[in-house]
Amino acid sequence: MPWFSQQNKSHENIGGKRINSYHSKPNTFASHVHLKVENLSRTLEFYQDLMGFQVLNQSGKKAVLTANGITPLLTIEQPEDVIPKQMRTTGLYHYALLLPTRKDLGKLITHLLNEQYPLQGASDHGTHDALYFADPDGNGIEVAVDTDPSTWYDKTGKLDISKNGPMDVESVIAEANGERWNGIPEGTIIGHIHLHVSDLEKTKEFYHDGLGLDIVIEIPNQAIFFSSGGYHHHIGTNIWNGKNAPKPTSNSVGMLFYTLVIANEETRKSLVVKLEAMGYRVIEDNGELFTEDPSGNRIHLCS
Repeated sequence: MPWFSQQNKSHENIGGKRINSYHSKPNTFASHVHLKVENLSRTLEFYQDLMGFQVLNQSGKKAVLTANGITPLLTIEQPEDVIPKQMRTTGLYHYALLLPTRKDLGKLITHLLNEQYPLQGASDHGTHDALYFADPDGNGIEVAVDTDPSTWYDKTGKLDISKNGPMDVESVIAEANGERWNGIPEGTIIGHIHLHVSDLEKTKEFYHDGLGLDIVIEIPNQAIFFSSGGYHHHIGTNIWNGKNAPKPTSNSVGMLFYTLVIANEETRKSLVVKLEAMGYRVIEDNGELFTEDPSGNRIHLCS
């Protein structure tokens, strides 16, 4: 039986300002994720009824979801010949929904617990509190709220990852003050994308040398995290599905592409020239530009 039949301090005063700073131009940031799902009706039940997204538009086997009624955050699509999510491949590890406040996260945690929806973990990364679960197709989701940016970096200017540990769930829930979850808050955005990749050195070359993102965390033989404008990370990459993991087939459940916002058209054109000089293809599809990272993760380059 489907699940829907069964089952420290508040940052409200600075949340909106912080989000607008790190997820607006001239920074480079992810703004939208296009997912392939096995059953559109089941997935819509999850995103609309449980999570509280609004449907911006829907046609055939595709629906565009929004938090504020204007901005597309997620597109979910059921391909004709779709197959279940393939394991041990490159592709989406998770996408992160960044909520405006810790209070919002507390309300969501209480809501999901009341609905008995399966959760995978809850972490305090120092830079952000993060709740982990997956949609009905196994597409990974992180729902996060940032901490005060003044606490992110150590005295040497490096991102301080020493505070990483379990989330104080009771404290986060207490922020909600008993208020009910009323759906995704209007200020919710895509905070970051985290990808399974096949080769870290090629990934570093693509995202750092090609797209110009800063390297903020590098865990040898495991993961590299990239950002723009001093954020803790806009793109995460790892080889936890295995070095040289294969690309999934095109009809597998997973991510079709994600949208990366570039500062302006001039910058986008220069990035296209650089990527092509490095041997990466950039193609035009219905007036939009797309490329792929070395692991086959497709990216919509938007200015």
